[in-house]
Amino acid sequence: MSPITFLSLIAGLVLLVIGAEFLVKGASRVAAILQIPPLIIGLTIVAYGTSAPEMSVSIMSSFSEQGADIAMGNVVGSNICNILLVLGLSSVVAPLVVTKQIIRSDVPIMIGVSLLLFVFALDGQLSKVDSVILFIGGVLYTLSLIYQSSKQGIEQDEFSEEYGFSGEITPTLWLKNIAFIIGGSSLLVLGSRWLVNSAVTIAEYFQVSKLLIGLTIIALGTSLPELATSVVASLRGERDIAVGNVLGSNIFNILAVLGIAGTIAPNGINVSPAVINFSAPVAIAVAFACLPIFYSGKQIDRWEGLLFLFYYLAYNGYLILDAIDHQILPLYVNIMLFVIIPLTIIGLVVATIMEKLGERKRTT
Repeated sequence: MSPITFLSLIAGLVLLVIGAEFLVKGASRVAAILQIPPLIIGLTIVAYGTSAPEMSVSIMSSFSEQGADIAMGNVVGSNICNILLVLGLSSVVAPLVVTKQIIRSDVPIMIGVSLLLFVFALDGQLSKVDSVILFIGGVLYTLSLIYQSSKQGIEQDEFSEEYGFSGEITPTLWLKNIAFIIGGSSLLVLGSRWLVNSAVTIAEYFQVSKLLIGLTIIALGTSLPELATSVVASLRGERDIAVGNVLGSNIFNILAVLGIAGTIAPNGINVSPAVINFSAPVAIAVAFACLPIFYSGKQIDRWEGLLFLFYYLAYNGYLILDAIDHQILPLYVNIMLFVIIPLTIIGLVVATIMEKLGERKRTT
């Protein structure tokens, strides 16, 4: 296999990140020039733009029989990566604040859409009907965000400061931002094509499943925008943004990315048994784990971030051992199932109970 294949993989990831940045920047400025409210820009163009890498890869791969596993693996793997790696690393940098709205609304919605995707996938395919339902859910979710945020003046001010526009509108300004939109879209298409083609080649050369590539390398690569945004927000002290960015991205990945990709794809999106039997349940378990972790102390502490990172490494460790059919895999699975995971569950339950008792003492 030529080294150009690996270079193509890396270049594809880079183009996806740069393309998404250009697209969001250009589209946001054009919308601002057209006097679209900054709130709507932030909750639609920017929200969908951060999921542009996942969307472009999923759409590109769903048109290819060889890359069919990559589409689903990319989204499921990216959602797992967003929680375990992105939130884990961000909370190690600084403990992350978790608002009541996130616990009461965003986490249950993320769990709900994860379960819905699992139910849709049980027949081995995400059909066009399933995809349309997901897409409609994405539209309704976006509209609900706009409605909720429109009633909060502080968030309006934040959106205005970030996406508002005040200045002279010139032809040069129009051309510049339209160039960003066209250039960003082109980079996304080119990057996703390079990424999918090189991933398929690498999988065939090493005789591993394309699903594994989608769940690991591509999932990590397409999560880079969320990783960068959350870590920077954590460093700046905007620790509530870091959590909201990740949960919003996970919800958009399922509803918008798979919804659009599955609707456009000729025959929907095929779902591998490995996704149904392992990766999708892991994504659901990770989503459920957010409830006790977020609820305890109303923040993600550094030790909880380290716990997330440990499970991210453990998850990828399982994928690799399973791919190479290593003899240690049964022992690895038994230790995780009967020792590590039960201890983690007990710890989270105890932490939740202690938090509840602490709340009662504070109210009495």
